[in-house]
Amino acid sequence: MKFKKTLYIAFALFTMCASLELSAQENTVAAGGKATGSGGTVNYSVGQVAYTTNTGTNGSVSQGVQQPYAISTTVGVNQTSIQLEAFPNPTANNLTLKTDDSESMIYLLFNNQGAEISRKTLNSKTSSISLEGHPPATYFLKVLKNNEIVKVFKIIKN
Repeated sequence: MKFKKTLYIAFALFTMCASLELSAQENTVAAGGKATGSGGTVNYSVGQVAYTTNTGTNGSVSQGVQQPYAISTTVGVNQTSIQLEAFPNPTANNLTLKTDDSESMIYLLFNNQGAEISRKTLNSKTSSISLEGHPPATYFLKVLKNNEIVKVFKIIKN
C-alpha cells in the first residue's frame, strides 16, 4: 500500500513538473500553415494582430509569434558605397529613410501592383515617409541617385 501511495505521489509530481515545462508561442490567426519545396520549408501565419516593436538608436526589434524577414539583393546594378536604412519595418504609419549621402537622390514608393503612390526628392540625410491613408499591405521603396537605382526595400505596413 505504501508503494502505491509513493508511486501516486511521484506520478502527481511528475505531471505537475511536466506541465510547468511546456511552453510555446501562441496566437489566434486567420490562417497559417507549412509550405515545403525544393528550397526548404517555411511556416507562416496570416492575420497576426498582436506584436510590439522596440526602437533604439541602432535599429528596431519586432516581437511576436512570427516576424517577416527579407533578404534583398540588387542584380545587374553597379555596387555603390552609399549607406541606406529604412526602418521600422514592418511599420504602422511612418517609415524613416536614413542615408549618408542625400545629394541628387529621390525615392519612389510603389504598391504591390506596381503603381507609384509617392515620389520625393531627398533634401536631408533623414527623411520621414508617411504611409498613413494607405491600407496594410506590402510596398516597395525604390531609392535612386542620378536616375540609377541604389536600393529597393520591401516595406510591410500593418
